Amino acid sequence: MSSFKKIGVFTSGGDAPGMNACVRAVVRGAIKHDLKVIGILRGYSGMIDGDMVELDDQSVSNILQTGGTILKSSRSGRFMTEEGRRAAARQLRKERIDGLIAIGGDGTLKGAAIFYEEHEIPTVGCPGTIDNDLYGTDETIGFDTAVNTAIQNIDRIRDTADAHDRLFLVEVMGRDAGYIALHSGLGGGAELVLIPETLTEMDEVKRRIHKLMSAHARSSIVVVAEGDELGGASEIASAMREDDSFSNIDLRVCILGHIQRGGAPTARDRILASRLGVAAVDALIEGHANVMVGVVNNEIKLTPSKNVWSRKKAINNELIRLTEILH
Repeated sequence: MSSFKKIGVFTSGGDAPGMNACVRAVVRGAIKHDLKVIGILRGYSGMIDGDMVELDDQSVSNILQTGGTILKSSRSGRFMTEEGRRAAARQLRKERIDGLIAIGGDGTLKGAAIFYEEHEIPTVGCPGTIDNDLYGTDETIGFDTAVNTAIQNIDRIRDTADAHDRLFLVEVMGRDAGYIALHSGLGGGAELVLIPETLTEMDEVKRRIHKLMSAHARSSIVVVAEGDELGGASEIASAMREDDSFSNIDLRVCILGHIQRGGAPTARDRILASRLGVAAVDALIEGHANVMVGVVNNEIKLTPSKNVWSRKKAINNELIRLTEILH
């Protein structure tokens, strides 16, 4: 029989579509076990400040389909200090919270692991990040929505590229990982995809673009992950404009930016978030701590938190090969 009576849930770091669906699943899953749920507002900042509110069935009604996070989010510099973490622990003990569910990316889960090691408050993480870069799960909450948002915009850009015989460099999010670029590039029919996981020389990029522009009626889409080693789309465009051989190419840059974070989550993200939220509650009740719940080969898996950020999630080489075949 679980000794838990009250758990806390919070979202932290960059928001991701589906976070609200996960919060909803945590609350309703906990209620089924007769647990009280405290929503911690503004992530670790709210934890330090004691900014909390009790959540019930009504609190999470009609949030499944909404983007953003009703609990708000932040990136807390104070929590990176021992003093800040001590203050957070005091607030949790004052509220008599027995365990935590953290929804966020690698920074969120790393913070939760350090917090557990110092203060032994059991914590289970849910992978909530559009970047899909966490080891221990095939997909993260928000990734599918971000890819679909990027593809919708790439489709629109394609219309303009074709109408004006233009080359568009479309930059998508992904500072350290190219999952959004790879998937949206394939789904959007991009002629070239540049990601951090593959090293490409600028001269090779220029050569391939010249070939593409001559072979595709002088209009092409190149999808660039913001963290590509050649720089973002703007830096790559600058290098091309300095090359006289590109003087007759109508080159444009489109940075999709934060539109990839917003909007209603896809059905896939809603279902994933719901599965992970309930699984996180179950994991806490079963006595697990300092782990992340994920879905691997369509099964719920628990991964030690340290492995989540210390191990590199492998990119799918088959998809990279597809981009080279299908351009």
